[in-house]
Amino acid sequence: MTTRTEQRERTRRTLLGVSRELFAAEGYGALGLAEIVGAAGVTKGALYHHFASKAELFRAVLAEVQAEVGERVAEAADARDDPWDQLTAGCQEFITAATDPEIQRILLIDGPAVLGWHEWRVLDEASSARHLAEALTDLIERGVVARQPVAPLAHLLSGAMNEAALWLATSGAPENVADTRAALSRLLESLRVR
Repeated sequence: MTTRTEQRERTRRTLLGVSRELFAAEGYGALGLAEIVGAAGVTKGALYHHFASKAELFRAVLAEVQAEVGERVAEAADARDDPWDQLTAGCQEFITAATDPEIQRILLIDGPAVLGWHEWRVLDEASSARHLAEALTDLIERGVVARQPVAPLAHLLSGAMNEAALWLATSGAPENVADTRAALSRLLESLRVR
């Protein structure tokens, strides 16, 4: 027998999973709450028990996607021993993750449009941008990257990678992924102290 708490959590997970699929496939603007609750097999009341609005539901889905991308980036970095290799592997994994159409749509296209840039950046700061700043700080302290303020550098790199990912999302040309990865490698390499 399941408890009420378990049932509530199962309903919440179902809503998040179904919403994620629908947001990725149709986009936030094209999707109504009736379609979400119908696909999830729940009532609007059940949805409103967990999320006050469609925007709040989307925010939860976006946070989940951002956390997953952050985990992928961290796993790619952690698979390397050398701090420089960790940075480059993590950055390249972000580009790889961002080629997933589901991630592109939710994280890069609808995310900033639905939540606004400020709130989107706050969520980004809590996930992958924080890891990037930590990696850059470590590399500066080790003398691998020239001493400089970390915040502007981290924002520049994060912005460049986000813009590249957005471009890849709309370019429709698979060969652009390899070119983007090569350009990112050259950009990162230019930061290294010789």
